[in-house]
Amino acid sequence: MTDKDQQQAAAVEAEAAGKGGLSQAELDELVASSDTGGRSPKGAIGTLLLVVALAWSLFQLYIASPFGLFNDTLARSIHLGFAIFLGVLAFPAARSTFQLALGVIVPLALAVLFMISAKEGTPVWWIPLPALFVVATVVLGSPKDRIPVWEWALAIIGALAALYLFFFYRDIANRVGAPITQDYVVAVIGILILLEATRRALGPALMIVASIFLLYTVLGPWMPDIIAHKGNSLAEIVNHQWITTEGVFGIALGVSTSFVFLFVLFGSLLDKAGAGNYFIQVAFSLMGHMSGGPAKAAVVSSAMTGLISGSSIANVVTTGTFTIPLMKRVGFSSEKAGAVEVASSVNGQIMPPVMGAAAFLMVEYVGIPYFDVVKHAFIPAIISYIALVYIVHLEAQKAGMKGLPRATEPKPLLLWLMSLAFTIAVICALSFAVYYGMGWIRPAFPETAGYIIFALLVAVYVGLLWVASREAPLKMEDPNAPVTRLPLPGPTIRAGLHFLLPVVVLVWALMVDRLSPGLSAFWAAAFMVFILLTQRPLMAMLRGEGQGGTFMAGVTDLIEGLVAGARNMIGIGIATATAGIIVGAVSQTGVGSALADVVEVLSGGNLMAILVLTAILSLILGMGLPTTANYIVVSALLAPVIVTLGQQNGLIVPLIAVHLFVFYFGIMADVTPPVGLASFAAAAVSGGDPIKTGVVAFFYSLRTAALPFLFIFNTDLLLINVDWVHGIFIFVIATVAMLLFAAATQGWFLTASKFYESIALLLVAFTLFRPGFWMDMIYPPFDTIAPAQIEQAVADVPPGTDIRLQVAGVNAVGDPVTFVALLPLGEGTTGAEKLNAAGIEYVVNGDEVVIDNVAFGSPAAEAGFDWDQKIQSVMVPADPPSKYWMFIPALILLALVVMLQRGRTGRRETAAA
Repeated sequence: MTDKDQQQAAAVEAEAAGKGGLSQAELDELVASSDTGGRSPKGAIGTLLLVVALAWSLFQLYIASPFGLFNDTLARSIHLGFAIFLGVLAFPAARSTFQLALGVIVPLALAVLFMISAKEGTPVWWIPLPALFVVATVVLGSPKDRIPVWEWALAIIGALAALYLFFFYRDIANRVGAPITQDYVVAVIGILILLEATRRALGPALMIVASIFLLYTVLGPWMPDIIAHKGNSLAEIVNHQWITTEGVFGIALGVSTSFVFLFVLFGSLLDKAGAGNYFIQVAFSLMGHMSGGPAKAAVVSSAMTGLISGSSIANVVTTGTFTIPLMKRVGFSSEKAGAVEVASSVNGQIMPPVMGAAAFLMVEYVGIPYFDVVKHAFIPAIISYIALVYIVHLEAQKAGMKGLPRATEPKPLLLWLMSLAFTIAVICALSFAVYYGMGWIRPAFPETAGYIIFALLVAVYVGLLWVASREAPLKMEDPNAPVTRLPLPGPTIRAGLHFLLPVVVLVWALMVDRLSPGLSAFWAAAFMVFILLTQRPLMAMLRGEGQGGTFMAGVTDLIEGLVAGARNMIGIGIATATAGIIVGAVSQTGVGSALADVVEVLSGGNLMAILVLTAILSLILGMGLPTTANYIVVSALLAPVIVTLGQQNGLIVPLIAVHLFVFYFGIMADVTPPVGLASFAAAAVSGGDPIKTGVVAFFYSLRTAALPFLFIFNTDLLLINVDWVHGIFIFVIATVAMLLFAAATQGWFLTASKFYESIALLLVAFTLFRPGFWMDMIYPPFDTIAPAQIEQAVADVPPGTDIRLQVAGVNAVGDPVTFVALLPLGEGTTGAEKLNAAGIEYVVNGDEVVIDNVAFGSPAAEAGFDWDQKIQSVMVPADPPSKYWMFIPALILLALVVMLQRGRTGRRETAAA
């Protein structure tokens, strides 16, 4: 290359890098200020913070291990103590004038509120003192480079308040419901400092929402009639929110303690071992040569990085610093390059098998195993990523982009297909061998099976390290340097295969052995500890290099990974505790049923309107709340409402579908302007406009926004009551439908689409997603029978079949309500026997049928039937034609669009020739 060529290349690269983008140090500070804390003092104080973070990780590993017998409530107390201590010290008080004003106003307002709510005879003179102390720490300020003495006092007192349950567990257990003065003091101090830590670590939104719920708890009698309640005293608030496990120390903090920490720690250790760079390099070696290849590789690498990063912002910055400049090099604008990275990074939280923290909360809230959560989330997540790759492809086609040059000529298609088939066959054979081998080892060697399995795992690990040692070490290339050749896929993949072993251990424990999520993550993290300690020495030995210092370098990596895992958990620990205040207020005041009335009035009882309201609420709250807190708040408030109103509209909505709906829109909030934090992080890397980046990312993410509405009405997408053959069919059809939806929203299919072609593609996509919508209009899926004919109606229906009964009764507060419930018929030869076996007894008075008795624990009781309800109609399954017949007109319409677009493409090519 001549000097002139080099100068031109340098100019192109400088332009591609994006003027205005932040330096790596500034990007690291951006991630720290958002996720791990913007304050990292030097010297002894910095070392002390590292030691505390390290102790937190070691404590979490201990209580998650099979040897860590520890009371769950006590563990939650210690978990929150660490989170508050590190949250106050790692995040300085100063963020903005508005936030500092909140740091002054909220503690003083809550102090007044607590004084108002105190019963007569309860001493309240001391309540302003902790509020004034918190205000003083805010006013005095806190520099980034050191920790003043008042900050130490705030952190220590907050941690001791959290540890109160640990120190006085037995005494508290003997006086639940009757707090003493000591309980009052600790609870008020703890709530005030927890909210201040929330403001520092997570911004003002969650602090404001939690404070509003505390306000509502006290001022219930002065609220509008529709949401009014009796109001709660300070004693009740202290008991509910801090002394028991109904509020701050509730389910959300329990999940953070038991499950989430271990998964975040696992990701940190995996990243520290080098897996993040490996995933990026593999994605580029496989896809970088395609049209718009860097963007496609960004999607795939972000999906894989989602395994090791629970933060959208960290994911954007980690992969974006490499992928965004390369995307710009092949023709993407700064905003589009940033938007691709945002859309792919944010979706990392919905990607099985390791999903975001909210997925582990679903295990507790929905009451199903984590395996089932992963199963239900699998198809939507996969097709969402496939659709994003397709969107990138369409953008590349629009602009005529090329990929990066390959190191070698591509294999002929037939040879490539044969190689792929052989690889798949080998993987399947190994999978079967491992599965059946494990099934033989455990019964054959019941006492030593664990040791044998670990020895075999170590042997595989050493073998994969030997394979990796034959290849050149993977290095993170400079994305702004000229790329003359992409790395070869084979050597790149072989150079880090051992990074997949811990993921295999995790997936095996979760999916095959069906261990708890916490224990599964423990074994995976324990194996990662082993890898970090041995990877460097073994690799040096296998390559014939000197081993000086390699073991200590591994120890350093391990310590840094443990510390990073703890610091990554600060925000999640604080968020789950503060969200517990909201959940506690909901359960204490009964606002859930009142909110159901409000939402029903706003939506007119229409389920689609309620879903839209829920989506909007999630997006609004998500502007300031992290995904986990957003999910906790919205699911606590609206998930039961959606299920109830679905029943009233004749649609049985599974609870897991509602929770995934809320989860998806909580994730979308990281994208949505004007506050989408991931979009701002991407713009900081690309040098583009953050609002424009967010807008483009929102349009790229429309597929993610559409999926929740679709799986609410078509639960087949969640693999609910679906066999594996039918599941494969659904996956293929849903993928095609989502690709057509993406083409319609992007305005490009085979070529630029006319508006009517985009409408046709949307219609085809909707039909493929929900063919039953049209078929139900032609052939109703149920025959409606008069209530008095219920016995005759179910006489010919096979036992185990679900019939639908529309019943009228009263809800928990005595208001009249009408809903539809499923009743699985029991065994019997006559209709009366089947109904009786299902647990329901009734009385027929002319045309009126009244439920006379419901057997305790019966299917009828579980379905929501109760005494004195009136059956208004009986719906038994009809025998309509298969809903999949609707695919025929949809495919005909698709063929018409293809013909129109191919015709235009052909004429354009002819004219060009």
